[in-house]
Amino acid sequence: MATQADLRRFLNRIDQQSYKAYKDLERWYEFPDFTLLIDRVQGDPFAAPSQCRVQIPQTQAGFPKTLYSSRSRESALRDYLTRQCDHVTQSVRQRRGSGSSGLIAIAQPRQTILERTSAFVTDEFVEIRFVVGLPAFGRRVAGLQAAELLCDDLPDVVDRALHYRALDANAIQRHVETVEDADWLREELSERGLVAFVADGAMLPRRSGVDERPLTQGGILFQSPPSLQVEFNCPNRGKVTGMGIPAGVTLIVGGGYHGKSTLLRAIAVGVYNHIPDDGRECVVTDATAVKIRAEDGRSVARVDISPFINQLPLGRSTAQFSTENASGSTSQAANIMEALEAGTTLLLVDEDTAATNFMIRDRRMQALIAKDKEPITPFIDKVRQLYLDHGVSTILVMGGSGDYFDVADTVIAMQDFQPEDVTEQAAAIAQQYATHRTSEGGKQFGTLTARTLPPLPSSTDRGFVKWKTRDLDTILIDREEIDLSAVEQLVDPAQLRAIAATLVYIQQHYLDGNPTVAEILDYTLTDIAAGGFDPLAFCPPGDFASFRRLELAAALNRWRSLLTS
Repeated sequence: MATQADLRRFLNRIDQQSYKAYKDLERWYEFPDFTLLIDRVQGDPFAAPSQCRVQIPQTQAGFPKTLYSSRSRESALRDYLTRQCDHVTQSVRQRRGSGSSGLIAIAQPRQTILERTSAFVTDEFVEIRFVVGLPAFGRRVAGLQAAELLCDDLPDVVDRALHYRALDANAIQRHVETVEDADWLREELSERGLVAFVADGAMLPRRSGVDERPLTQGGILFQSPPSLQVEFNCPNRGKVTGMGIPAGVTLIVGGGYHGKSTLLRAIAVGVYNHIPDDGRECVVTDATAVKIRAEDGRSVARVDISPFINQLPLGRSTAQFSTENASGSTSQAANIMEALEAGTTLLLVDEDTAATNFMIRDRRMQALIAKDKEPITPFIDKVRQLYLDHGVSTILVMGGSGDYFDVADTVIAMQDFQPEDVTEQAAAIAQQYATHRTSEGGKQFGTLTARTLPPLPSSTDRGFVKWKTRDLDTILIDREEIDLSAVEQLVDPAQLRAIAATLVYIQQHYLDGNPTVAEILDYTLTDIAAGGFDPLAFCPPGDFASFRRLELAAALNRWRSLLTS
């Protein structure tokens, strides 16, 4: 194994040579207190930066085992180390030539704490994965600058970010305990008959639609109404009180700009853990919750939407419905049925992003257009059956239709970002002002049919399958776009990259033999749980993050190639 001194000598020697001379860097290097692994060297200074890893023995890193003794604690510690490395690398980063020359960077986490491939912690070592932009002037090696980057700056990063003695022990402990408490709360929900919990004192509003940090000026701390208040005794922070949302059908009502959608958004991202001081550390939700919306133009492949849409013109069946260009109502029906197929037990719906004709058909419209002329069975007539027949709860933001009072178990009114339990008032209003509409949902919700997908051409038929992602909403596989802009519970670009690689893995391994969608998800996630994400990439990835079964299913279901294969 080469040493730090060997690395410095090599970089000095290739100074001013062709950029290809860097290729010989791909190997292990022993530094005094860590090992550097250069896994992939970029082809030129303008290409994707080189992929590297650092491994520090625990004898040097010194992290107490109590900080990673459970999965919750380990994921929190890995997240903390990633954030610390990001902070330190930004402080040492400097431009050293063309393109990305001089870059040293790691994944940049946001407000959520996810399991990432950027950091690992074991009893034997701590591993960090990052990228460097190997310096060049034009397309000539800047060897002296590369030596400074790898032999001087990198050890400084390791010393400041990856040794327990150099870090704030109290901050690490708080990070770990915050995640442990949130995971504990989420696991307690079903025992209490709840689907979500919003802690007293939570700060739900965000700074803007593109800035997920908490609002710092003018924000109002959340306070549960007494009738919905529950209490938990967390492992670390102790007593926590807040609003428990029970299983069943819950409406969130109120005037515009009073916090209805803000509350639902906090509930939607409550499937994830959040960093200390985010304001939503103790907002937790059933881990299978799915935000449902209309999605004009999406593709749908072989989905049984018959519980919601039937008797289409020209006798078209909806038991295996496919389209390249779904309408608002058909897309919302497909989104619900696909979420049920993937295992959700909680639907989240905001009327602002729903198809009106899918949500309600009032008495006047029923009188004008007879049921035998209307293929759509509105959600209002199915939402209660979903709960009674399949145990699937729903939380709806509903500001425009009081007809939903008839099917609600709980009604929460938001005023000035504060909740009030108005269940009894809503029930009284429903009794006083009967809608006289006719229920169109039948006696049962309908069958949840196991669905198979057609095989796609394998990578061996078409050569290497290329993929990449764009922002937080698009996957490209062999130049075919998969639009995930309507999948609102993706919170980090690293999740999208991991999903893209996983789709290619599914194509190579599990789209033969007519497995059901549930089986494809089961097999794939079992493989990832056993082997991690490394087998899905040519180099050990440092920029992947964990995703849920539900978002993987959403990406698979929007793959237009399934319609043409």
